[in-house]
Amino acid sequence: MPTVLVVDDDPTLRLTLRHLLESAGVEVVEAEDGDEAMRLFRANRPDLVICDLVMPFADGLQTIMRMRRLAPAAKIIAISGGGRSKAMDLLAVARQMGADHVLAKPIERSQIALIVDFCGRDRGAPPLPRGV
Repeated sequence: MPTVLVVDDDPTLRLTLRHLLESAGVEVVEAEDGDEAMRLFRANRPDLVICDLVMPFADGLQTIMRMRRLAPAAKIIAISGGGRSKAMDLLAVARQMGADHVLAKPIERSQIALIVDFCGRDRGAPPLPRGV
């Protein structure tokens, strides 16, 4: 069973992603900030990380860069909401800083299957449509 680390300071989003991913046969580990995410990343070595970009303490960009240094082959999807243009800017930066793919919030139910599929693929294989 693949493991996904969901990193987001919004408990409602974490719970929603947990339910959707678990119903798709994925084990979920949750973190509410970048510092907790790094502890869980080291301890669990998840198959995939879904990381929000705007969080307290260590933000998502810092967290993604730290994960990438620790495990260059890690699979990471950056997510962000908070205003469409600002989110898109942050997501573009996240791609440059090491995220394999980016998704704008809210995450659609239809994207869950693509996320789960990404757990089993090689890091370089694109699981999501371009521009998503």
